Amino acid sequence: MKRSRSRAPSQRQLRVGEELRHVLSEIISRGGLSDPALADANLTVTEVRLSPDLRNATVFVIPLGGAELENKVEALNRALSYFRGQVARAIDLRNSPRLSFAADHSFDEANKIDTLLRNAGVQRDLASVLEQDDPDLEQEPGKEDHGA
Repeated sequence: MKRSRSRAPSQRQLRVGEELRHVLSEIISRGGLSDPALADANLTVTEVRLSPDLRNATVFVIPLGGAELENKVEALNRALSYFRGQVARAIDLRNSPRLSFAADHSFDEANKIDTLLRNAGVQRDLASVLEQDDPDLEQEPGKEDHGA
């Protein structure tokens, strides 16, 4: 039985993903898309994740301001054949990857974590843990014990 392992992406996956990100960003910013939902879309392509065989790519996007995220993703997925054709002309790969667009929620998650870390109870707990780990932190800043 074959075990599936969660491996880090290879250098090739990262390199091709970054090139795809740049190409797709350029295509989207150029405009000219016939879908009215994308006519005036200001989208940011945040990441492209490729499968190990480079045949499938998930493109993570977020609209500036975060407005109508799901509508924009649906519109992008309706235009997949257009994007795949443009990518095939722009990047020299044996096979043009099958694209799928997805909403990028990483900024929302980061904001949620930041809010939790700023919570007064968490700040108190972190301070007490730091004091236990390093008793020298109890001294006032700028007053170091240099000894004799």
